[in-house]
Amino acid sequence: MRRIRDKEWDLTISPDTIRELILKARAVSAGMNADYEDGAEHDVEVDDRGHETHHHDGLAEEEEEDLTARELRAHIRELNEDEAAELVALMWIGRGDFDASEFKAAVQEAKSRSDIKPWRYLLERPMLGEWLEDGLQAIGA
Repeated sequence: MRRIRDKEWDLTISPDTIRELILKARAVSAGMNADYEDGAEHDVEVDDRGHETHHHDGLAEEEEEDLTARELRAHIRELNEDEAAELVALMWIGRGDFDASEFKAAVQEAKSRSDIKPWRYLLERPMLGEWLEDGLQAIGA
């Protein structure tokens, strides 16, 4: 992936906002990955009498993970059309779908895609944080 030296554009969305979204996306991703580390994401441990041995705080344990995902979703939904399109374009650049020099074209493609709801589309990407960071670095922001 080639990095842009001389920018031919300015971001509508602030790089600081993108970095905040990257942190939230990574927190959501880390929460999902923790469940799958040992390959037993939904196994229930039972003792010799058939009683479940995993004790947790019920919804409080799950609330924290959901809160981060809700915050991320709300933050993305609050973006205007230009900001949301830039975020999608940055994710595409970070993923390798577009080169950094094609940033404007990627933004136009994101705007033209009526089938994409940016908040849903982005949240369905488990590597969102990494791809956004890679895209941000690629464009030199």
